[in-house]
Amino acid sequence: MLSKFISREKFTSYEDFVANFKVNVPENFNFSYDVVDEIALNTPDKVAIVWCNDQGDEKIFTFAQMKHYSEKAANFFKSVGIKKGDRVMLILKRRYEFWFCLLALHRIGAVCIPATHLLTAKDIIYRNNAADTKMIVSVAEPEVIRHVEEAELQSPSLVLKALVGGEREGWYSFDRELEKASHQFERPTGQDAPKNEDTMLLYFTSGTTGMPKMVQHNFVYPLGHIVTAKYWQNVQDGGLHLTVSDTGWAKSVWGKIYGQWICGSAVFVYDHNKFTPKDLLDVIVKYGVTTFCAPPTIYRFLIKEDLTRFDLSKLTYCAIAGEPLNPEVYYQFLKATGLKLREGYGQTELTITIATFPWMEPKPGSMGKPAPGYDIDIVDENGNSCEVGEEGQIVVRTGKRKPLGIFSGYYRDENLTKSVWHDDVYYTGDMAWRDEDGYFWFVGRADDVIKSSGYRIGPFEVESALLEHPAVLECAITAVPDPIRGQIVKATVVLAKNYTPSDSLVTELQNHVKKVTAPYKYPRVIEFVTELPKTISGKIRRVEIREQDTGKG
Repeated sequence: MLSKFISREKFTSYEDFVANFKVNVPENFNFSYDVVDEIALNTPDKVAIVWCNDQGDEKIFTFAQMKHYSEKAANFFKSVGIKKGDRVMLILKRRYEFWFCLLALHRIGAVCIPATHLLTAKDIIYRNNAADTKMIVSVAEPEVIRHVEEAELQSPSLVLKALVGGEREGWYSFDRELEKASHQFERPTGQDAPKNEDTMLLYFTSGTTGMPKMVQHNFVYPLGHIVTAKYWQNVQDGGLHLTVSDTGWAKSVWGKIYGQWICGSAVFVYDHNKFTPKDLLDVIVKYGVTTFCAPPTIYRFLIKEDLTRFDLSKLTYCAIAGEPLNPEVYYQFLKATGLKLREGYGQTELTITIATFPWMEPKPGSMGKPAPGYDIDIVDENGNSCEVGEEGQIVVRTGKRKPLGIFSGYYRDENLTKSVWHDDVYYTGDMAWRDEDGYFWFVGRADDVIKSSGYRIGPFEVESALLEHPAVLECAITAVPDPIRGQIVKATVVLAKNYTPSDSLVTELQNHVKKVTAPYKYPRVIEFVTELPKTISGKIRRVEIREQDTGKG
C-alpha cells in the first residue's frame, strides 16, 4: 500500500530523505476507499486493530472487517439523514466503534469532530454551536449522557443522538442499528463525492489560552501522516503500533489509524479507565507491541517501574511527543531498555513537523530536525531569521509550497487564521533555538517566555531542572511582575510523596536549579500546591497561574 503513494521508501541519510521524499496525491483521495478498501480487497485477513480493555475483553479486526463494519455504519448514518458536509461529533473514548464511525463519515464525506468524554455540558454547547453539530455519537456512560442531554437544550443544530454500548429513550442504539444496516455502501460520485480540499476533520484545540479553536483538515490530511508513522514512529509492515491517546485528541489520528495503516502496521488499542503503568506494560508484553509512542508523562511513570521484570524484546522503537522531553527521562529509559526515545514536534494544525528521524542520533531534550515538505525557520520579533543559538518563534514558510497535512485554517474564523498565517508564513506560537548541527530545542510558548533583567528565560529549562529533584512531582514555571527586574521566575510545585512544604525545601530547590542551569534562571518565588491547573487534555494552564498572581483571574 505504501508504494502506491510514495515512489521511494528507503533513504540513506536525513539529507537524502529531506531532498527526495515525495508523496503522490491522488485526485479525490478518500482514506476509506483508497486505503482500507484496497487493503481489504488484496489482503482481507491482514490485521487492522488489536483491541483489549481493562476488563479482560479482546477483539481483533481485519481490514475486511473494518470495511464491512464501516460500510454498515455509513448506511446507518445515511439512513438518519447524515450527508456530505454534515458535522458529527464522536465521544467514544477508546471503543473500537470509533474506527467504524470515523471511516463511515469519510465514506459519506461528512465532517468528523472527535471529542473527549471529559467535556462538560458547557464545553459541548460551545462546540455544538461553533460547528453546527448535527449529530453526536457517544459512549453509554451516565456522566457523558447527562452532559450531552444538558447541552442539547442549548444546541439548536443538534437533532440526532446515538449511543454505543447501551440504549436510552431519545437516542438511536448504534449497536442495534449497525446490526441491521446493509454492509454494502457505494462510493459517492459527482457532486456527492468529497474533494481533496473539502473538510474531513474538525479538531477543537485544548486551549491553554482563550476558547478552543476549530482546526480543520481536508481529505488529503491522512497522507501527511506517512512521515509521522513510517519515519518518526518507525512502524513496520506487519507490526503492532501503540500510541497512547484517547480518540478525542488529534494525537489519536497521528498514531492510531492513518499513517500506520498506509504503512501496513496494525494498531493496538488498550481501552482503560485508569492509567496504571504496570497494566500498560503487561499488555505491551502480552500482545507483542513492536512500536510505541506516548507523551513524557507516561514515560515518567514507566521508568519508576522495574522494567527488567517485563519482556520488552519485541518492542523495537519508541517515540515521544505531546510536551517537551526532560533529558533525565531519556537516560533512565535508555538505561532500562536500551531504546533511544525519538522526540517529535507538531501541532493539531500540522503533522509531524520536527523530529528525530532514524538516521539521526538523538540529542536528549532536542526535538530533532525539520520533516520533509516543511520549510521551517526560527524568527525574531521582527520576522528576521535567528542566528544559531538565538531564541525565536518557530514558523512554517508556505510561499514555495504548503506542507501536506497542514490545516486549512480555523473553521469560520478568517481573522484568527490570518492572525497566525499571513504573508506565506504560519506562526506556531512556540519558541525554540537551533544548534550548530541544525537540531531544534524547545523553549516554551511565546506567551510563556519570561523576560527578567534583560534575560529571556524559557520555562521548560527551569521545569526540567526542578523535575530532576526527587521532591518534585510536577511543576509549572511562570513570570511574576517585579518593579526592579520587570519579571521574576516563579515555580508552582506539586511535591512527591513523603515531602512537605518548608522554607528549607524552598532554598534547597532554588540551589538545585542554580547548579543545574544558569544561576539567573532560578525561581525567586516557589509556591507549593496540591495540583496544577490543566486543560482537559492535560496541558498545564500557565495563563491561569499568571492571572491568579496578577489578580486578573
